[in-house]
Amino acid sequence: MRALPVGDEALLVEVSSGEEAQALHTELLRRRAEGSLSVREIVPAARTVLLDGLPDPARLAAELTASDEPPTPPRAREVVELPVRYDGPDLADVAAHWGVSAQEVARIHADTEFSVAFCGFAPGFGYLTGLPPHYDIPRRATPRTAVPAGAVALAGPYTGVYPRSSPGGWQLIGTTDAVLWDHTRVPAALLSPGTRVRFVPVGSP
Repeated sequence: MRALPVGDEALLVEVSSGEEAQALHTELLRRRAEGSLSVREIVPAARTVLLDGLPDPARLAAELTASDEPPTPPRAREVVELPVRYDGPDLADVAAHWGVSAQEVARIHADTEFSVAFCGFAPGFGYLTGLPPHYDIPRRATPRTAVPAGAVALAGPYTGVYPRSSPGGWQLIGTTDAVLWDHTRVPAALLSPGTRVRFVPVGSP
């Protein structure tokens, strides 16, 4: 673990894996909730956690890097189920890359329990992990200029759902009608770091 100062009131903590970043994020949220950590924002990413609004970043950096104890594993949360039609235009390409049928891609994906590792790219967009490493898949060689809202997509080790229409280079395998971001809802984002997610098939690929 490495802690790097960012300005006068922030700290970027680097760890060696996404699992460690999720666990550290959960532990820091727990400490803030119990009152033992004063911080305004805690933002996880692929292998980092950013803490902003710290009264004494240097003190926390020394504490975190001196600890021999691993972060507390993420606590279980209720599972968010997203209905999905496995009808994406890249489903056949993903099937070919995996060496299985389109129906098997849908089965593998729907049988997996995912966890939101971190959020970014667009409001409501979560980077979901859970598929074994041998299912990693490259992005498209040529990104699309517009990916529709609700598109369920794969890239590298991640699954994501586009909350709104935007350009994108991920492999599109399905579609959901779930609303990922609604500014009138509290919270506005359906998915947040640590949320457990399952995709529930509707119809056939």
